[in-house]
Amino acid sequence: MSNSLYEALGINKNASADEIKKAYRRLARKYHPDINKEKGAEEKFKEINAAYEILSDEKKRKQYDMYGDSMFGGQSFSDFSRSAGAGGADINDILRNLFGGGFGGAGGFGNSSGFGGFSGSRGFNSNGFSSSFGFDDEADLDLETKVSIPFDTAILGGEHSISFDGERIKIKVPHGIKNGDKLRISGKGRSLGGKKGNLIIKVQVEPSNEYERENDDLYKKLDISLKTALFGGKVEVSTPRKSVSVKIPPNSKNNQKIRLKGYGVQNRKNDIYGDMYLSLNVILPSIDTLDKAFVKELEVKLP
Repeated sequence: MSNSLYEALGINKNASADEIKKAYRRLARKYHPDINKEKGAEEKFKEINAAYEILSDEKKRKQYDMYGDSMFGGQSFSDFSRSAGAGGADINDILRNLFGGGFGGAGGFGNSSGFGGFSGSRGFNSNGFSSSFGFDDEADLDLETKVSIPFDTAILGGEHSISFDGERIKIKVPHGIKNGDKLRISGKGRSLGGKKGNLIIKVQVEPSNEYERENDDLYKKLDISLKTALFGGKVEVSTPRKSVSVKIPPNSKNNQKIRLKGYGVQNRKNDIYGDMYLSLNVILPSIDTLDKAFVKELEVKLP
């Protein structure tokens, strides 16, 4: 006995309900007319929907397993579906008759066999398309993309424009966003049956030439002169939000750390600021630029 309904979904007769569902979802995505514009995709989509409508219902599946393709006049389900469509008939109406009142009616096959009603839990519309796409929730209509965000925008937040599917979209970037964080843009996903999915944006933060980031803390190299390192002084330091005057203590060493409390990244969830850590980089002067007498004295007196 041929079992072409299973073949329509690319599964075997012993497939579990979960396997049937997964096969349907995969094929429905592939052949849905909103996505697949190739010739024959629409017919294939109707065939997939009808096959799933029967096999996903335990009673209808048992009935089909009992009678097989004899329900379709001995044709395979694919051939039956195409011939019905070529004759101008709605394949779903024919199947409703087949499962609703025996083999009589629009299909003209056989006589009564006591089949149960073909109610259609998926809500087929007049085109034979499932209004829910066979998905469990609207998340199945979502689309995903990756977007690079400038370092400063990721720290401070603000607007950023992206190009997606030929459309220019402005997105609002929250402060403190990190690599791998996701943003959700409503209504920019797939459309189906009056519903619209979301565009899920996975963020990639562009590197900075000035800062290194670790969670909410920022790290920055600060160049200072030998004089400032030896005798101390004040240095203006730029931070993402503003400039700040930093006091350098006397006898500062190369790579010595100075902490600027609260000058790091504002956390996206709790709004608490991290810290900034300055790593001192002492710039030694060239001997050639110094007074020769001073150089000679240094040579004699330096330990």
